[in-house]
Amino acid sequence: MLSLLFDRGVNRISIGAQSFDDAKLKRLGRIHDSSRAKRCIESAHKKGFKNISLDLIFGVREETLKDWKRDLKVAVGLPVKHISCYALDCKELEASDGAAELYEYTMDYLPQKGFVQYEISNFSKDGYACKHNLNYWNNDPYAGLGPSAVSYIGGKREENIPDILRYIKNARSGRTVVFSGEKLDKVRRAKETAALKIRTMEGIDFEWFRQKTGMGLLKLEKEELPRLMEESLIEYIINKDTRAGVRLTRKGILFCDIVSGAFV
Repeated sequence: MLSLLFDRGVNRISIGAQSFDDAKLKRLGRIHDSSRAKRCIESAHKKGFKNISLDLIFGVREETLKDWKRDLKVAVGLPVKHISCYALDCKELEASDGAAELYEYTMDYLPQKGFVQYEISNFSKDGYACKHNLNYWNNDPYAGLGPSAVSYIGGKREENIPDILRYIKNARSGRTVVFSGEKLDKVRRAKETAALKIRTMEGIDFEWFRQKTGMGLLKLEKEELPRLMEESLIEYIINKDTRAGVRLTRKGILFCDIVSGAFV
């Protein structure tokens, strides 16, 4: 499979290792073990993939900071350019009470190893930030291919038929594969842009936002911005003594969902 992808021009590969702790993988219900995950990454690198991304999960029941440190240490020792660290969010599993401690350690540790945080869950070597995801966080258009895929083009969001057999049947017969859709008005599109862009460490530049949406963020979110400021969740970006935009504070990063949700 790696040869097929590489020979067909795929230049980036993301590997969902989730952990290098076999007991943790078992609790997560994964069918692979740590040695297999490592072999997969090494094989991709040997094949010629230079842009390899690795997914990890933290905050699993009974996981300690020591356990998570071990996972991160293994990760940075592998030939990867990008690491995504996701907090466990699953109703079937009990999350760790110390997830915030693990996350804060991640924010401090990975930059020391050359992986700069550019979004809530994502860290990369210089020049290897994920263009695919940056497209989402800038609220730019994208086309979804396949069952359940979502497209966002011209302010219209559409979701494809989730059932695989029905999707194939409709596609072959020339019928629509779209299951549902909605057209977003200007205000909602602007609010969603703010909610997505605030996830990035660079934050929201006021001029960028105005050019992107045709609206001013200070006016659009005139009620929420002061409240979020007062709660120390966001701060102004200062450029030449001028308020040029807003971004998350360290506290705001930990409560990103609250900030993002306030904008929509």
